[in-house]
Amino acid sequence: MAEPTILGTGAYEYTMLNAAVADGTANKLAVFEVFTRNLPAQRRYHVTCGTSRLIDAITSLRYTPADIRILRSNGLLTDAAADWLANWSFTGDIDGYREGELFYQHSPILTVTARFGDAILLETLILSILNHDSTIASAASHMVAAAAGRPIIDMSSRRTHETAAIHAARAAYIGGFDSTSNVAAAVTYGIDWKGTAAHAATLARASELDAFTTQLNVLGHGTTLLIDTYSTDTGLANAITAAQGTLAGIRIDSGDLAVEAAAARTRLNAAGLHDTAIVATGDLDAATIQSLADAPIDMYGVGTRLVTGDTVPSIGLVYKLVAIADHAHTPMRPVAKTSPGKHSTGGRKYAWRELDTRAHATGEHVTTTPPDPASGRILQTALIRGGRLVEAASPRISTHAARTHHREVVRELGKRTGSLPVHMHTPQTTTVLTHGTHPQKALLIVDVQNDFCEGGSLPVPGGHTAAAAIADYLHQQHTSYQLVVTSQDWHPPTARIVVTSAAPQTTLTHGRCTA
Repeated sequence: MAEPTILGTGAYEYTMLNAAVADGTANKLAVFEVFTRNLPAQRRYHVTCGTSRLIDAITSLRYTPADIRILRSNGLLTDAAADWLANWSFTGDIDGYREGELFYQHSPILTVTARFGDAILLETLILSILNHDSTIASAASHMVAAAAGRPIIDMSSRRTHETAAIHAARAAYIGGFDSTSNVAAAVTYGIDWKGTAAHAATLARASELDAFTTQLNVLGHGTTLLIDTYSTDTGLANAITAAQGTLAGIRIDSGDLAVEAAAARTRLNAAGLHDTAIVATGDLDAATIQSLADAPIDMYGVGTRLVTGDTVPSIGLVYKLVAIADHAHTPMRPVAKTSPGKHSTGGRKYAWRELDTRAHATGEHVTTTPPDPASGRILQTALIRGGRLVEAASPRISTHAARTHHREVVRELGKRTGSLPVHMHTPQTTTVLTHGTHPQKALLIVDVQNDFCEGGSLPVPGGHTAAAAIADYLHQQHTSYQLVVTSQDWHPPTARIVVTSAAPQTTLTHGRCTA
């Protein structure tokens, strides 16, 4: 597995370093913080993830003579900056939230205290690891909450970069997924692995029944059969025939999963296969999993929408200078951005979680002074001191410890359905940051489906044109709404409305109606 290298930095970091070395700023003690300015409306929280990988990377980074030659030959380093980097290693301090911890807007999840020159060289590394892993863990955690105790398998490897897939599996596991289909991730991080079969295994045989029989003969009846290569109806019949009374599971990857699962459960029970699990896959996300709450599904497999798409909003972590000492042995002065929409708060921050008498979280407090341990649960912990890993932190950022910690802190939320308020305390004022800080908007889209378009059973002239216009609008404006509700006109004995805050393509395909 490829590890981060010191050359994996943004070019502008060397621009800053060259100037900072020239005027002496490179050696000034500074504080940088990692935080996000926003919490998407569909999220109750974010999840801190990637800390272990990041700390390992930082403590092993070194500039070799070959690295410096490359940077100088490309005009990225001045002679003075090249000399400054000779024998370089990170020697500063890092504090941060424990891996698996929840965080909110303006939570200081990582604090770097070091020479200005040292700190700026870490920006790209810090943000690339924490943004990726925390985004995946956050998505996974919300899917786990929607699944309400039903296990979820990570099946995302084919939807992302080959190395990112391994780290995504780890992040999803920390976020609460039970297993992964990625063998490298299972071996590297000690995660349980699970796999079923692909449609190719069925297509390669003379018949579906032959394919199922072979799979069961070779792998035993503890395997799971994929039954929708041709149709779930015939696939289920062949699975029941091949099982001969014993079968661990079936997987359904297409169609109306609620309807297909209900029909499958009925037929499996009738065949005496009461313990055969039903695994549902196929572009699932938190919203669709929630909509399947009443379906007889035992396990989910999630891939695409764990690692890509509008249903996995980036958490948008930034890395900002918040304090710097103008001279050696003088106090650091706070610094802050004031640009509209991208402001920051000056001074080093500390954070603690307020708990009630039932140990349920009631708010997060971010302060510019160290908190009293009696105030609540302190969120930052020492990770690196003088460039070396703090030994006490090592077991606390392991994969399994992070997963356990995440489970515990989610439990702190109790039955809370919204995000925690964040109390930002500064010498001047106290501000409460919540979703309610901004107006809340919802969008209702009514009955956009094939039946009402040209060629449908109840066609309306201009239906395709109207659907395309709605799809375009939703694609451009969906981030303006905290909730998107789509209704579907349906005529069985009971009707349903699917409520989702998902991306537009879950309901509308550009240029045509979809049911």
